[in-house]
Amino acid sequence: MTSEIRLAFAHPSERSEAMADEPRDRISLRDHIREVEIGAFQAERGTTQRICFNIVVEVRLPDGLDDDVDRIMSYDTITEAIDRELSAERLNLLETLAERVAEVILIDPRAARVFVRIEKLDRGPGALGVEIVRDRDMVKPAAAEDAVHPLVAFLGNDVCTGDDLTSVLDRLEAEGVPLILCVGAGDTDAPQAAHPAAQRRIDLLAIEQNAWVLAGRDKRCVVVATRTELDWAMKNGQISVWAPSKIVLDATDGPDLSTMDAAALTGWFAQEFDAAKTIALGHGLKAPGTPIAVATLLSGAALLV
Repeated sequence: MTSEIRLAFAHPSERSEAMADEPRDRISLRDHIREVEIGAFQAERGTTQRICFNIVVEVRLPDGLDDDVDRIMSYDTITEAIDRELSAERLNLLETLAERVAEVILIDPRAARVFVRIEKLDRGPGALGVEIVRDRDMVKPAAAEDAVHPLVAFLGNDVCTGDDLTSVLDRLEAEGVPLILCVGAGDTDAPQAAHPAAQRRIDLLAIEQNAWVLAGRDKRCVVVATRTELDWAMKNGQISVWAPSKIVLDATDGPDLSTMDAAALTGWFAQEFDAAKTIALGHGLKAPGTPIAVATLLSGAALLV
């Protein structure tokens, strides 16, 4: 077996040593097994499987450690990076998880290069996995950014279909903060399914259908489904209409709410995105957040107080 083939299947620590272009110390996490829900196939939803992490971090250590634990990179940096990304949202791909774990580890200025191997242990006759290598020249490490706090507005169907919609959007947009619109299902009853999981998806899709109806009435409104899309939209002045299926179904600690209660889902969503304020616009709406009459909104009443 050639050295290249041997190293391809070797532990990341051996690959790290073979690829070293300068002497570096290494810290590692071996055979760290977690039970998680992950995978792109429908059979992988609603169930957990074992995945195994092997991670090696090449570090730059200062001179003269003096046995000072505060001067070295902690092993906890690795396990906390895994915990953070597993708890953030449900993922389909090991590649995505590996990339995100590597980026979090590289936030630490002492980390020079990281080797991440993640394997599924229950999906085949052997371990199925991915391994990546990232260093500071290959990725821009995730950095702490100024938090963005959107205005989340739940619109009743009377507002979505009303003649004042353009004026309502003008007024909300004038607040000068990221704007995310949420809606409930349309006035047509959704189909009914015998299985609760199927009904949950149907109810969420009914909300999404109404989101597209709203977006069709004003070109400023863009239907978005993922955290990545929402983060981009909030930073670039786009009005988003939340399509809830992906974020709700992929949440690792999802809402224990009826999917027919769109107002409650909006309240949960607003907490997830640390909204500056949540308001409800429409006849008879009492939740989520602060109910505001359309006439009051259009009169110029301050919202973010």
